[in-house]
Amino acid sequence: MKPGDFKLKRIDRYIIRQFLGTFVFALSGIILIVVVFDVNEKFDKFMAPELTLKDVIQNYYLNFIPYFVSMFASLFTFIAVIYFTSKLADRSEIIAMLSTGMSFDRLMLPYGISAAIIAVTMFILCAYVIPPANKKRLDFEYTYIKKNKKVEFASNVQLEVEPGIFAYFDQYRNSSRMGYRFSLERFEGKTLVSRLTANSIKYDTLYNWTIIDYIVRDFDGMYEHISDGTRKDTTLMFVPADFLISEDDCETMTSPELSEYISRQKKRGIGNIQTFEIEYHKRMANAFSFFILTVIGVSLSSCKRKGGMGLNIGVGLGLSFSYILFMTITSSFAVSGLVSPMIASWIPNILYTFIAIYLYRKAPR
Repeated sequence: MKPGDFKLKRIDRYIIRQFLGTFVFALSGIILIVVVFDVNEKFDKFMAPELTLKDVIQNYYLNFIPYFVSMFASLFTFIAVIYFTSKLADRSEIIAMLSTGMSFDRLMLPYGISAAIIAVTMFILCAYVIPPANKKRLDFEYTYIKKNKKVEFASNVQLEVEPGIFAYFDQYRNSSRMGYRFSLERFEGKTLVSRLTANSIKYDTLYNWTIIDYIVRDFDGMYEHISDGTRKDTTLMFVPADFLISEDDCETMTSPELSEYISRQKKRGIGNIQTFEIEYHKRMANAFSFFILTVIGVSLSSCKRKGGMGLNIGVGLGLSFSYILFMTITSSFAVSGLVSPMIASWIPNILYTFIAIYLYRKAPR
C-alpha cells in the first residue's frame, strides 16, 4: 500500500458514514426494545409512591442505557459491518471498487478507521464513564427493585492489615457493623509475637474499630504475657468494603480504581477478586474485539452469495454469539482458578484473530 493511499477519499468517507450510521441505528433500536421490555417488567416497582417519573428517568434509565450499550456494542458492530457490506456486494459496488485498481487491503482502511472510532469511544465509556453510572443504577435497583441485595454478611475472612499483621473474622454482619470471633496476629518474620482474640469487634468510622471482650497474648521466647479488657478503641487499616465483596462492585469502578483495588486486595491476601481482574482485563480486550469482528464481517460479506444478505447475517450472528459464549466460558475458567484472568480475557480474541486472518485471506481480491 502506497503512502498516498492513506489519504481519505470520498468513498472512504461514505463507508465510514454508513458504517457508523448503521451501527448507531441498530444499537439504538435494540436499546429501545430493551427499555420497553424493562419498563414492562419493572412497572409495578416504578409505581412506588416515593418515586417520580423524573427519578426513574434520571437515576435509572439514563444510567441503564450506557450499561446496555457496552453489552451490545461488539455484537452490533459485527451486524452493522455485515449488513452494510452485504448491501455493497449485492449492488456490485465492491466489485466496481476493486476493478478500478483498489486493493482489498485499501478497502479495509475506512472499516479500520470506523472500528477504531468505536473501539476508542467504547473503551473510554467502559473505563471512565459507565462505572459511575453503574453505581447510580445499582443504588437505585438495591433501593427500589432488588430491595437490599447488597452483600451484608461475610464469613471466614482473613486479610493482611499491615506487613506482618493479620486479621481474622469468623463472621461479619454489615447490618449491625459487628464482627464475631475476631483475632489479630502480629508476626516478626515467621515468629508469632502477639495474638489478640475478641468475642466481637464493631466498625465505627474510617479505619476506627472498637474491640469488645478481648485477650492479648504477647510472646517473648518461652514466656507469655496475658492481658485482657472489655473495650478498646483502635485503628485498623481496613474497612468492611475490603471483604464485603459483591460481583456487581467491579462494574462500579473505573479502570484506575480497579487497578488500585486489585493491587490493594492482593497485598492484603484477600481472595475472590478474580471477577475484578476479569473486568479490568476485559475492558481492554473488548476494545480490540471491534477490530477483529470488523475484519471477520468484511471478509464474510464482501462477495455475493446465493443466500444473499440473510445468509451473511445468519453466519455473522452465529460467529458473534459464539464469541460471546466463548468469552463467558473462559471467564468461568478464570473464576475457578484454571487460568489467569488476563489470559481468560484474551483467549477469545486470540482464537478469533486466527479466524479473522483465515477469512481475510479467503476474501475476494
